[in-house]
Parts: sequence; structure tokens; C-alpha cells
Amino acid sequence: MYLKALEIQGFKSFPDKTRLTFEKDITAIVGPNGSGKSNISDAILWVMGEQRSRALRGTKMEDVIFGGTEKRGKLGFAQVTLVVDNTEHIFSTETSEVMITRRYYRSGESEYFINRESVRLRDVHALLMDTGLGRDGYSIIGQGRIDEIISTKSTDRREIFEEAAGISRYRYSKEESERKLEKTDENLCRIKDKIDEVELQVEPLRKQSETAKKYLLLRDELRVIEVSVWLENLERLKAQSGAAENDYNAAKQNLDAAHAELDAIYKATENYSEKMSECDVEAERVRALLSETETALAECDSAAKVLRVTQSNNAESIERLRREIDEQADRADGIRAQIAGHQARIEEIAKRCAELTDEQTALLESERENNETGSNLRAELASLVAKESELSSEISRHTTALTMLSDSTKELEERKTSIADETEQAEEKLSQIEARIRDDRVQARQSQELVKEQENRISGYRLRLASREDHLKKCTELCTKLTIDARSMDGRIRMLTEMEKEMEGYSKAVRTIVNAANNGVLRGIHGPVAKLIETDDRYTLAIETALGAAMQNIVVDDQERGRDAIAFLKQRDSGRATFLPISVIRGQKLNRVPNHEEGCFGLALSLVRFDAKYTEIMTNLLGRTVVAENMSAALRIAKKNGNNFRIVTLDGHVINAGGSMTGGSSAKGTGVLSRANERSRLLAQREAMETQIKEENAKLAEAQREVDGLRYSLEVAQEELRTVQETALKAEALVKQDEIVFAAAEEALDNLEKEALTLRRHLAENAERMEQLRKEQADAETLRDETHSAWVERSAGNAYYEQRREELTEKLSGLRSELSSLHTEREAALAAATQLQELCESLSGDSTQREDMIRELEATGESLAESIALKEQQLSEYSSRVAELKARISETVALRMELEGKRIKNERAGQEKNRELLDMERLCARLEQKKMAFEMEERQIVDKLWDNYELSFSAAQALRQNIENLQKSQRQVSDLKRQITALGNPNIGAIEEFERVNERYQFLMEQYSDVEKAKNELLGVISGLTKEMKEIFLTQFRAIEENFRMTFTELFGGGRASLVLEDENDVLNCGIDIRIQPPGKALSTISLLSGGEKAFVAIALYFAIMKVRPTPFCVMDEIEAALDEANVARFAGYLRNMSGKTQFIVITHRRGTMEEADVLYGVTMQEKGVSTVLSVDLEEAEKSIEA
Repeated sequence: MYLKALEIQGFKSFPDKTRLTFEKDITAIVGPNGSGKSNISDAILWVMGEQRSRALRGTKMEDVIFGGTEKRGKLGFAQVTLVVDNTEHIFSTETSEVMITRRYYRSGESEYFINRESVRLRDVHALLMDTGLGRDGYSIIGQGRIDEIISTKSTDRREIFEEAAGISRYRYSKEESERKLEKTDENLCRIKDKIDEVELQVEPLRKQSETAKKYLLLRDELRVIEVSVWLENLERLKAQSGAAENDYNAAKQNLDAAHAELDAIYKATENYSEKMSECDVEAERVRALLSETETALAECDSAAKVLRVTQSNNAESIERLRREIDEQADRADGIRAQIAGHQARIEEIAKRCAELTDEQTALLESERENNETGSNLRAELASLVAKESELSSEISRHTTALTMLSDSTKELEERKTSIADETEQAEEKLSQIEARIRDDRVQARQSQELVKEQENRISGYRLRLASREDHLKKCTELCTKLTIDARSMDGRIRMLTEMEKEMEGYSKAVRTIVNAANNGVLRGIHGPVAKLIETDDRYTLAIETALGAAMQNIVVDDQERGRDAIAFLKQRDSGRATFLPISVIRGQKLNRVPNHEEGCFGLALSLVRFDAKYTEIMTNLLGRTVVAENMSAALRIAKKNGNNFRIVTLDGHVINAGGSMTGGSSAKGTGVLSRANERSRLLAQREAMETQIKEENAKLAEAQREVDGLRYSLEVAQEELRTVQETALKAEALVKQDEIVFAAAEEALDNLEKEALTLRRHLAENAERMEQLRKEQADAETLRDETHSAWVERSAGNAYYEQRREELTEKLSGLRSELSSLHTEREAALAAATQLQELCESLSGDSTQREDMIRELEATGESLAESIALKEQQLSEYSSRVAELKARISETVALRMELEGKRIKNERAGQEKNRELLDMERLCARLEQKKMAFEMEERQIVDKLWDNYELSFSAAQALRQNIENLQKSQRQVSDLKRQITALGNPNIGAIEEFERVNERYQFLMEQYSDVEKAKNELLGVISGLTKEMKEIFLTQFRAIEENFRMTFTELFGGGRASLVLEDENDVLNCGIDIRIQPPGKALSTISLLSGGEKAFVAIALYFAIMKVRPTPFCVMDEIEAALDEANVARFAGYLRNMSGKTQFIVITHRRGTMEEADVLYGVTMQEKGVSTVLSVDLEEAEKSIEA
């Protein structure tokens, strides 16, 4: 592979299209100073992707475009094409020839082509990488590259060695992987931030979701078990109903038979009746009276027995309540013992925390002292490093200054010859530029006015867009918030509706009566008090407290309806309830209500709303209760009024008539009245919210349309601005360029004469300055070595303080961890003690309620005793009456013994049969009533299936499960209802919301895992590349070092040289030292060599590199300029030896180099400022001369 051709157009001093063709051997490019021959080297460097304008000997990239001359205008672009042979397929393309083109426009746009196909800059770099032709390669060697490789900074020459070792591609891949790793770390941080944000939502939603799921499970379980219990009861009722039906039919048949027998007896005694009618009438009258008396006696005896059973039940209830009070007292003592245990532990933790805090303070003081000492030492080390770095920079500056002074001296000599010509040309150029400036200024002013006008339009668009985008953002946030609130509100409304439907919070007795009334079984039922009143949210808790258990009292039309309802409850064993008959209840209000008192809201009766027909009942319940704002106001009102009435506060505390007080904490919003108020309020709010959501969505759509329209207008205006700005920039650039040229020409004209006078003085000053710089450079190197030694001494001391700091940090971490653990334990103990204290107070309140129930039962017992005594008195009277009547019958029978004769037997039989008949009729009536009761209960269960769960009998059968123990299942139903109540108000919508948020959380976690996996893979790739780079670099470096020894000896005619890695443990980043010993001299560093020796060392190193890894072609730009004639000859000879593997293109002034070239190109400036290339084939020329 070799360089076949180079095409240049518009590049620097080559405005015309110029093509240079090259052969495989040595090509020399010669020409006078300033002719533009080095521009050929710059063109090759530029087309291979060089981006540093300084490396191209310019200040900005636009300088590479031909800038024009007196006769030619400046061009708009520069283009260079490199044609390389690829028959050996070193490049990764199928073609045998590779054409690389770069084009640059004054607008700043660049274009790259490979084989005429548009590519990116990175594609060009990738193509040339590891061929020696890359950005950091050694295919183009100029004075700058010589300075780099012989620089005192050993790190400056690393890039050349890496390109020579062939690891540039690996380093590029490694750097690319490291950039990806950095982006991956950024992605990890962003994902982690999102995960942290979502985690704040996940856990609360998880708990709400679990509560809601538990609620649904319990509700479904309750549904199955309760339906199964009802069906079990229904089967039992059907069996009992069938048995009752059979008993009734049998009793009816027996009754019919008894009637037939009685008729026969009456027929047999008809003859006797005619004769004894008067006696019969009297006897029958007495018997009838006797029968009524006996019936009354039986009823009175039955009532007395019922009263005695009730009295016994009351006594048992009193005994049971007393036992429960004793049990709760024992439990309260146990809880107080637990509270004492928790408080003792809290004190122990406080003591331990104080000890740990003292220890932590001591360690912090030790850490501060250690850090202060270490900080002072590190500051001193940093100062020494900075000083050493400053000295190194100063040495580098001296080296650069010496090189520049040497070049300056040469340029001053050349300058003297061109001053006279430039003076004449400058005067003519000034008049031309002045006219052009006037025209360009007019155009620039017009363009600038257009730019300002367009910028004002864009500013207006941006202000409007920013305002509308802010409005859009607010609309979006508001719509999102409203949607979330609506979902939460819907879930709450559904739950409250379901609880209202299930009559949650009402007793079993109340639910039974209301259901019976709704099903038409009971008449005259108005419902519980809580359903008949309304109040404002502010007073809900106060009214619930004032009513207490009376909220579940059931309002009925009259006492008969209440009696029927009580009988209904008793018949079904559904518990007890209090009934308030509208016809008899009368209320009484306070005569004087303290409305004028501060903090008094008036009677509770005035704060509730109800139908007028319930006025007396509500007056009875709330007419003597006052509502106060808080406990302080309540106490003040009670004191002023002598504790004559009951007072409740808004937060549920009570001051009873007489002065007793009830209070403490209470669960807000859990009462049935609170629930109804909350549901009504939420329904109203939801309706208003729905309207607001529709309005906000419409606003959001309108805002989005406005933003989209403004964005489009802004893009159009920005595109127009770019066009106008480009025109303005071009106009301003023309003006500035003309002004610069004018000023430069004018100044040049004034300074040309002065410059000629000062040239000789500058030459003398340069010589003096170069001598001074060499001395200062030697002093700086000595001082730098002393500074480095001091840094090494102080680094050892710093290690002790770093180790001490780590030990203190570890101890402090342990102390903080233990303190955190103790604080956590203390908080848990405090929470447990608080909960136990609340439980103890709750038990105390329950005991008070049970004592009140005992007093009520004792009062009821006294009333029952009085009723029993009355019934016993009535029994005695009825017994006496029965005895009297029986005696009268006996007298009548005795008087008519003789007359009755045979009739007595029939009459007695008729009487006996008549008694049997009466019993049978009673039995039939009871059996019929029992049968109807079973049928009614069956209907009630079927109604409950539909009312509670909307299930038909067949659908309920599908849900039924086997019931092994009915009582156990009923207890299970009660337990499930208590568990559901304990869950509070579950958010059913949280299930779906949690699934959505958790799905996003899991997605983010998976994404985090994937990115972390990608990070680990990148770390593995980087590690593998680093290992491979080390192996390749060490192998190639040793080969280069070996060849450098040989090349140095061959070029210098003896001596020794070596390459040394500064840090063999970090071969990929450490500097590379060059150690040389020219023949007859002591071993020294490069800085002590002469300029020619330095250049020759660099040349030797480049040749050594090319031996190990030949580059396809190499451009050398006057690198042998500092060599003497003998060394030039050696250089040229070595060049010839190397030309078999590498094509050389040499830009030179030296005769020895020219003589060794196969093809010679001459570069001249036949036209001022325009380079022209002439070609001479030396072999053909020699043949012509010989011929």
C-alpha cells in the first residue's frame, strides 16, 4: 500500500486544482521559503481528519481556505483528496484503491467522503486507525512532531508509541466503552431517582391494597358463610314446617272425629234434656262460668311463670356483668405492669444513649485533630506538586522560546529582502480596500437591521410560548390531580354506599326490624333515629355523642306496632331493640338555653333537621342537651348553670347533669350519622368535580393547541432568522476582513521603514536572549529535582495520618449505628406504652357501661317482683272462684240425682269429650300459627338473600358450603363482620392503583438491573481491552526499544540509547523516557543535547518505529534542517534503506536529501500568493544528461 496521488483545490496557497502523483520510492518537494511547499504536508494532515487549527499553522479552521490575492478573490471552500493504493487490502474495504476527500466551507460546514461516499469524521479515523496514518500516528513528521518526541515531558510522546504499537483502535474502543459507562452511570442515577420517587408511593399503596384485598376476601368469605348459614336455617325451617303441617293435619282429623263423638253423646241425651231443661240451663251456665274462670287461672299461672323466668334471667345477667367487670380489672392491672416494663426499658436506653454520645464526642475531637494535622501535611504536598509542575512548565516554555527565537532569526534575514517590494504594493492596495469597505458596510448595516427585526419577532414568540407552556403545565397537573382525587372519591363513595346498604354499625335487632319493615312483614316502622335526622358535619360527632345508643332506637307509629316488633324479635331470637312510639313519646326542652354564653351553639335539638312528625321524639332525645365548642367552654357553661343539664362538645366530650364527665379519644367519622353525612357530601363534591374535570380537560386541549401553534410559528421564525443571520455574518465578515486588511496594509506601510532599521538590533537581541534562556532552563531543572525530593520525603508522613483517620471513621460509624438502633428501640417502646395506656383507658370505659347496665337490670328486677306478687294474688282469687263454682255444680247434681238416672253417665261423657274438644281446638290453633311462623321465616331468609346479596334461591345454592357446626358458623359470621369493621374505610381503588404503580416500580427495577448488567458487561469489556492493550503494547514497545538501540548506533556511528517506561505497573498511561549516550560523551538526558543531536535522536526513534510497524507512506517536513552535512548524508542513506517498506515524501532544503530522491517536485510562486507545482523525474533527467 502506498500514496498514489494528492489533489488540492482551494487549500491555503493552492487556489487552482493541483494533482501530485507519487511513486513507491522517495519523492522530494523543494522550493524557496514562503513558496507553500509545507502546505502540501498540511493538506495531507488535514484530509486525514486533523481538527486543530494550530497543528495546521493557523488560528482558525477558516484559514485553510484560499484567502485571495491582489489579483484573485478569496474562495468559498477548500478540498483535498488523498488516493491510496489498497491492493494488499490493509484498509477494511473491497476496492483496490481508497480515495479520502475532505471539503470545508467558509460557513463552517465540513464534508468527508470515502470513495466518493459521504461519511462521518469518525469513519475516517476508524479507517486509518492502527495503520500509522491515524490522528496520533507517525506518517507526517514535521518540526512540531520532532519537538514532541524530544520534549522533556515524557508523556507527550506516548501517542506516537501507541499508534506504533497498534493499540489505537483498542484505546478508541476502550474510551468509547468508558463514555458508554459514564452514560450508563448517569442512567443508573436517573433510574434510581425514579425508583426512590415511586418507592414513596408503593409502600402506602401496598398497605392500602392489602387492606382492600383483605376486605374483599373477608366480604366474599362472609357472603359464602352467611348465605350457607341462612340456607341451613332455611332447610331446618322447611323440615320443621313440614312436620308442623303433618301435625296440624293429624290434629284436624282428630278434631273432626271428636266433634262426631260429641254429637252422638248429645243425641243420646236429647230425651233427658227435654225433661231437665231448666236444670241443664243452670248447669250449663255454671259450667261455662267455671270454664272461663279456669282459663283465666291458666293464663294467670303462665304469666307468673314467664315473669319468674325473666327475673331469673336478669339475675344471671347481673352476675355475668359483675364477673366481666372483675375480669377487665385484672386485665387492666396486667396492662399497667407491661407499661411499667416499657418505661423502665426507655430509661435504660436513655442512659446508654448518653454514654454513647459522650464517647462519640471524644472520637470526633480525635478525628478533628488528626484531620487538621493531615490536612496541613496534604496542603504542603500539594504546594510541592504545584511548584514542581510550575517548574516543568517553565522549562517547557524555555525550550519553546529557544525554538521560536531560532526560527525568528531566519525569518528576519529573509524579511530584509522583501520590504522594498511590499512598500509599493501596500500603497496601491490601500485605495482598493477603502472603496470596498464602504460598499460592504452598507450591506452589513442592512443585514443587521433585518436580524434585529427577526430577533424581536422570535423574542415575542418565545415569551408567548413560555407563558402558554407554563399554562399548559399547570392545566396538565390540575387535570391529573383531579383525576386521581376523583378515583379516590369514587372508591370512598362505593364503600360508604355498600356499608349503608349492609347497615354496617347497626345492631342485629335493628337490621332485622328494618328488613322486616322493608319486606312488608311489619307495619308502622319509620326506621332508626340515625336515619331520620340530618346535621352539619361540624356537629356530627357532638350529635352522635349526645344520642349515644339512642341513634339505633326505632321510631314506630304507636305502642301496638312496637309490641309487634318486639314479638317479632323474640320469635326469631334476633336480639333486643328500643322502640319509640310517636303516639306516646313526649319531649321536654330546657326552659332557658344559654345561647349567649361564649362557645355555646345552643340546644342539640336546634342543630339537627328532621320531619315535623318526629318533633316530640327528637325533643325527648335532644331537648335537654346543649352543644359547646370545647371542654373549657362546656365547664364554664355547666358551672354557671349549676350542672342542671347535659352538655356535649364538638370533639365528643360530655358533662352530664350533676357534674359527671365522660371523655377521651374517639374514632372520628366512624358513626352511622358521620357516614351518611360524608356520603352525601362526597356525592355533591363528586358531581362538582366531574364538571370541573370536563372544564379543565377542555382548557388543556385548548392550551395544547395554542402551544403547538406557537411552536410551529417559532420554528418558522428561527429558520428565517438563521437565513438572515447567515447573510449578516457574511456581510460583517467581509467588512471585518476588509478593515483588518486595510489596517494591516496601512500599518505595514508605516512600519516597513522602521522594520528595516530594527532588524539588526533584533538579531543581536535574539542571540543574547537565547543564551539567557539556556541558563534559566538549567537552573529551573535543578530546582525541580530538589522539589521532587522534598515531595517524596513528606509523602511518607501523610500515610500515617490517613490510616489513623480511617480507624477513627470506622469507630464513629459503629457508634452511630448503635445509637440509631437504640433510638429505634426507644420509639418502639414509647409506641407500645402509648397503645397499652389507650387500651387500659378503653377497659375502664367498658366497666362503667357494665355498671350502668347492672343498675338498669336491678331496677327491672324490682318491677318484676311487684308484677309476680300481683299475679300470685290473682291466682289465689281465681282458685277460690273455681272451688266455689265446682261446689255449686255438685249441689245441682245432688239435687237432680234421682231425675238424671242414666243421663248422668252420658252427660259426664259429653262433658269429658267437650274438654278434649277444647284442647284439640287450642292445639290446632297453635299448630297453624307455628306453621305460618315457619313460612314467614322462610320468606324472610329468601328476602335477605336478595336484599343483602341480590341472590336468588338457586344462585345461593351454588355458593353454599357444608355447615358442620351451625353455632360455630354463626360465630364465624360475627367474627368476620368485626374484622371488616376493624379495617375501617378501605380504599378499593388502591388495588388497581397499586398494581399500576408497582408495575412501574418493577419495570424500573428491571430497567435498573438491565442497566447495571450492561455496566458490568462494559467493565468486563474495558478490563479485557486493557489487558490486551498491555500485552500488545509491551511486546511492540520492546521491539521498538531494540530497534532504537540499533538505529541510534547506525545513525550516530556508535553510542548507546534506550527507551524506559517510567512506571511498568501502569504501562498504558506512564511516560516514556529516552536515555542516550552519543559516541564519546557521557550518558545524559535529551535536554542537554544540541539542537542537531536532538533532531537526529528523534529521527532515529522514528526509523526504529517504522522498522517495527512500517507506515504505508511517510511525509517528512524539513526534519533534517538542523543536521550538518555529514548527518544529512547518513539520514538520506538510511531513508533509502527504509524506502523498500515505506514510501517517503520529503519536504527539504538539503542537497543530500534531494540527491537521494527518485522524484523531485518544485513549488514556486510565479503569481504572488499562489503556489505552483513542477515535477522532475530524476532518473529520466540523469538518463537524458548521460545521453
